[in-house]
Amino acid sequence: MKKVLITGIDSFTGNHLSKYLEKYGYSVYGTSLFNSGEKKYLCDITKKDDILKVLKEIKPDYLIHLSAISFAAHENIQDFYSVNTVGTTNILDAFLELGLNPKKIILASSATVYGNQNKEVLDESLCPKPANHYGASKYAMECLASGYFDKLPILITRPFNYTGIGQAEHFLIPKIVKYFKDKKEIIELGNLDVKREFNDINFVCEVYKELLECEAISEIINIASQNPISLLEIIDKMNKIAGYNIKVEVNPAFVRKDEIKTLCGSSKKLFELVGSIKQRTFEDILRSMIEI
Repeated sequence: MKKVLITGIDSFTGNHLSKYLEKYGYSVYGTSLFNSGEKKYLCDITKKDDILKVLKEIKPDYLIHLSAISFAAHENIQDFYSVNTVGTTNILDAFLELGLNPKKIILASSATVYGNQNKEVLDESLCPKPANHYGASKYAMECLASGYFDKLPILITRPFNYTGIGQAEHFLIPKIVKYFKDKKEIIELGNLDVKREFNDINFVCEVYKELLECEAISEIINIASQNPISLLEIIDKMNKIAGYNIKVEVNPAFVRKDEIKTLCGSSKKLFELVGSIKQRTFEDILRSMIEI
């Protein structure tokens, strides 16, 4: 069986992706900062010895690196860089030190590296201008990882926002859905004049599988559908699904000064590499989340 190691396998993405890849014949292993078990190893990626131990035992054919501080409002700034940047280079150095020859390494970056570009659609040719520490740490990771392109078969992905069942409630869509599930009359939000892609987690899983199996390496690729939606449109859709109208109030504490107004990614390069990938409508995604 094809052995794939997923760092951060306990994450929202890791949970979905591990099950998805198993359906297609992959033998899935994972790392976790908190739990161990069958095919799951305790590993702190900021400690290279932890990584060396795991890689030496598994010798994976593939790696999908998801482990990261991914919540942009995370309070400890240093964590972004020690985990997202240094942790990633620790992994790449460990592969080289052990002399392993994986078929593909996929590193998850983020669409937030683009920052505010004043463009409707963001493609991979743009010069990143990250506007927060999360985006900056991911861009630093990309810059350092590109120095390994001649040594390891690496792809770097820039996922735009995605959601689905099991995502933590401090993220926007699960937060909104919970308010409606609890029949709340008022919801407090931050910046209302933003537009984002909110893709389906199953779409993202299919993209990762296709990227594992395609021949491309040494590339940076958006995981995007080029289909943004405004925050108030989301509220309107949930009003219709739930059968009542919630009142929206702006809480100044939730307003971010460095908020990126629009994040919509070009899917051209992605679909040229792996072919077009369809996904559920956003209404279907919301219904699946509110009905569990």
